[in-house]
Amino acid sequence: MTQPRYDVVAIGNAIVDVLAHAEDAFLAEHGLEKGAMQLMEPSIAERLYSAMGPGMEVSGGSAANTLAGIAALGHRCAFIGQIRDDQLGAVFAHDIRAMGIDFDVPARSEEPPTGRCLILVSPDGHRTMNTSLGAAHYLPREAAKPELIADASYLYLEGYMWDPPEPRQAILLAIKAARAAGRKIALTLSVTFFIMQYRADFLKLMDDGLIDILFCNGEEAACLLEMEDPEAASIALAARVPTLVVTHGADGASAFNHGARVDVPAEPIDKVVDTTGAGDLFAAGYLVGQIRGLSAVDSLKLGAICAAEIISHVGARPMVDLKALVAEKLG
Repeated sequence: MTQPRYDVVAIGNAIVDVLAHAEDAFLAEHGLEKGAMQLMEPSIAERLYSAMGPGMEVSGGSAANTLAGIAALGHRCAFIGQIRDDQLGAVFAHDIRAMGIDFDVPARSEEPPTGRCLILVSPDGHRTMNTSLGAAHYLPREAAKPELIADASYLYLEGYMWDPPEPRQAILLAIKAARAAGRKIALTLSVTFFIMQYRADFLKLMDDGLIDILFCNGEEAACLLEMEDPEAASIALAARVPTLVVTHGADGASAFNHGARVDVPAEPIDKVVDTTGAGDLFAAGYLVGQIRGLSAVDSLKLGAICAAEIISHVGARPMVDLKALVAEKLG
């Protein structure tokens, strides 16, 4: 087997995050559930955007955030996602390429606009996410070029992308190409309402042996298996996939490798500023650990370090030298 050019290629939503601080009263006024994520039509998103306070635009998207962390740690990545040829599309393309991530999916010229996520950050650091996926839902099947997928050690899939029919076909093509090339496939589950809608599909992917690493939190594991207890659900889910990585927020994280479990505590920080992207960067750290041949424990620790950096500031992209931070923490 030839050495692949990339460490990770990911398929995900191409989104620009617009972050603004908001009091709980603002959320209540606009009928928004604190800490939740909801999808919005572009027209509704525009009205909310007009009512928000001063914001900061930062390229986002779950899988793209994960690649940003992996690239910041010095590894080669490529991203597959759809933008439109508009202002936010230009922002997204510039930001991801500036991190050294290859991105060559042609921009669409038709409506809808490039996806955006309006993120309202509460004083306690919780984020309420209001997402208009826009052009991201029109990623064509042919964007998942088999030769590109085969040229990466890992294929990383964003659960959000299973919802629209066109990106789903791209994912299925990518899975086929990755398996044919003998590459590893990782999937990150997304919000619980997607999991409830596509529970059978996700479980079939696992039961068919098409997922090597599954990333989720305890709530998502419980939702997927229709169980009340996140701990019991995690243990049960671990029997269905070779590697399961479960995050527990302030309580750390666990990894189950063929049934063998290891746990690590969360990395301590002075203050939680914004939890946006915590799970994305945790996945980045864990994958980098696996790429480097580290143990499950050290991979979890690397993930915890990356997640802690992200929640210490506003935005889901690293703001410090992750290489130096990991060297300092792990030695």
